[in-house]
Amino acid sequence: MDYLFLLGRIVFGGYFIMNGYNHFKNHGVLTGYAQSKGVPMAREMVYVSGAMLFLGGLGFVLGVRTSLAATLLIIFLVVTTFKMHQYWKVADPMMQMGERINFYKNLGLLGGVIMTLAIPTPWAMSLITLF
Repeated sequence: MDYLFLLGRIVFGGYFIMNGYNHFKNHGVLTGYAQSKGVPMAREMVYVSGAMLFLGGLGFVLGVRTSLAATLLIIFLVVTTFKMHQYWKVADPMMQMGERINFYKNLGLLGGVIMTLAIPTPWAMSLITLF
C-alpha cells in the first residue's frame, strides 16, 4: 500500500509541479489572462502563484512539510477558483463551459488537498522516513 500511496503522491503532486512550471514558462500569456480577470499586480501574482503550485506539489511528492504544502495549494485553489473562473459571469456559452470546467476541477482538487491534511505525518515513504 505504501507504494500505491507514493505513486498517488507523485501523480497528484506532479500535477501541481507541472502547473507551477507552466506559470514560469508561460508567464506572459498567464499575465495577460490574469490582467483580463482584474488581478492586481498580475505579473507578480503569476510568479507567486507558480511558486505556490510548484512548492506545494514538491512537498507532496517528497512527503516533506506536507501541511505547509497543503496550505499553499489550498490558498491558491480557493483564490484562483473564485477569482479566475467565475463562469456565472461569462456570456459566451463556449467560454462559460471552459470556466465552469475549471471551476469544478479546482473544487475537486481542493477537496483532494484538504483530505491530505487528515493523513498522519510523516507520510509513508517520504524523504523524512527514508533518511
